[in-house]
Amino acid sequence: MFKETYHVIGVMSGTSLDGIDLAHIHFSVTDAKWTYEIRESETIPYAENWLNKLKTAVDFSEAALQKLNNDYTLLLGTAIKTFIQKHAIKNLDAVCSHGHTILHQPQNGFTLQIGNLSKIAKIVGETVVCDFRVQDVKLGGQGAPLVPIGDRILFADYDYCLNLGGFSNVSFEENGQRIAFDISPVNTVLNYYANQLGFAYDDKGNIARSGKWNEKLLSDLNTLDYYQKTYPKSLGFEFVKTVVLPLLESYSIPTEDKMCTFIEHAAQQTALALPNKKGKMLITGGGAYNDFLIESMQRHLPNLELIIPDAKTLEYKEALIFGLLGVLKLRGEINVLSSVTGAKENHSTGVIFKN
Repeated sequence: MFKETYHVIGVMSGTSLDGIDLAHIHFSVTDAKWTYEIRESETIPYAENWLNKLKTAVDFSEAALQKLNNDYTLLLGTAIKTFIQKHAIKNLDAVCSHGHTILHQPQNGFTLQIGNLSKIAKIVGETVVCDFRVQDVKLGGQGAPLVPIGDRILFADYDYCLNLGGFSNVSFEENGQRIAFDISPVNTVLNYYANQLGFAYDDKGNIARSGKWNEKLLSDLNTLDYYQKTYPKSLGFEFVKTVVLPLLESYSIPTEDKMCTFIEHAAQQTALALPNKKGKMLITGGGAYNDFLIESMQRHLPNLELIIPDAKTLEYKEALIFGLLGVLKLRGEINVLSSVTGAKENHSTGVIFKN
């Protein structure tokens, strides 16, 4: 018999490089219906040297990547252990950790999330479930997005679940299947330009709001090849580095105008991505705090109710769902949907390391 309650810690580090998200979660399941409570939660920001490493690691040699993986596993494990001790958390079923994506090339059969080495279980002193993407890529999938099964299980009351992080991704039900895909870059680009102006991020979108969009740049962005592809599809930082930023940099316009144009681009692509523009859409991720972006999306989606949840769900939804993916792995249950990733079958992904 399976348990009806689980205590786990969900851990996520996203491409927007906000830091390591940690959430202590209590899951309950009765008659196949799951509920959750996020208890203690915290985001550990990266030190400047780690920010620089993670931003540039896409260009590292294989030997440098191996060292980075070892070092990051120690950093991540220590952060998790400190969180457990700080909040006196006991009787955990598992720590469920995504790691940090450095390379994502599913078209080449390859994806790399650092911080998933077996020694993490020894550092943390708990069972660890991690490395959720590799198996899906081996099965012919994109290895992303993985959150949609959590949307189906925990947030079925919404017609759409949109996450605005380093990239935006959406999930929804269509003809009895869960569909999900990455829409466009978001904070990977906006934070890049905010950094150039001396800010960590664009607070409420006020910098972008002060600019004006450039019609030619907007058209060039909207006609990039990725937006013409059908799902399943996913994005990695390589796309931003080799395609999006070079395009933006080819325009000699104020940084504020680039940011304003990119907000309009992201809003337009979000509207284009939704098959039915009515109902309710749950919005989570750091981009939900960007008022200018939300207003721009609402302008393109006048008949859709955009709902921003409580702060814990907004900020820690991905950590929450990786916690759920880990629990499903412990139960031997499906935690990846082939309708989402394009893998040849639904499967139960992740690696379990015992302390």
